[in-house]
Amino acid sequence: MSRYTEAVCRLCRREGMKLMLKGDRCNSVKCAVDRRKGLIPGQHTKQMSRKTSEYGKRLREKQRLRRMAGIGELQLRRYFAAAKRLSGVAGENLLRLLEMRLDNVVYRLGFAPSRAFARQLVSHKHVLHNGRTCNIASTGVRVGDKIRLDDAMLKNVFVRKRLERQTLPSWLSYDAENQIGEVVALPQRQEMSYPVNESLIVEFYSK
Repeated sequence: MSRYTEAVCRLCRREGMKLMLKGDRCNSVKCAVDRRKGLIPGQHTKQMSRKTSEYGKRLREKQRLRRMAGIGELQLRRYFAAAKRLSGVAGENLLRLLEMRLDNVVYRLGFAPSRAFARQLVSHKHVLHNGRTCNIASTGVRVGDKIRLDDAMLKNVFVRKRLERQTLPSWLSYDAENQIGEVVALPQRQEMSYPVNESLIVEFYSK
């Protein structure tokens, strides 16, 4: 699978919004979106075009979701195919499947400042899923599953600081005494962490 290795700040600039790819840095004065507002990346920097076709709007919405989730095009197509097979609204099902990925749950629990950092924690075997080490970031998490960091990472200063100021959505809980996070319900649309118009993404893949 292809892997993006260039500067991620240019992805935010291309989409014209903060994708929160660098965690806390995105809310600081160093954020490239704030410093170069309205300028698309590239050798010949210019203002973003105000005229966008209907296809362009759907494409940009799909790209925003893909880049925020940190997945490839083929992977996103597979998630969409799975979302269509489920009962309910396809767009909401798609976001829920992405929200229930192990790396995203680690991020939403406050164990990591960004999804990329959370993915690294999983791939380096620092995350315990139901008491077992798991190094597959795309693992689907279910209601009742328990997530915990290993003892080495729980002693990490940066992780401990984040746990002290975490704010959890209602579908997650955290036992501070045992340092275990748990999925207590399925995430509803208003609590999902992807600020996209999912209907445009459904239209893009339905053509």
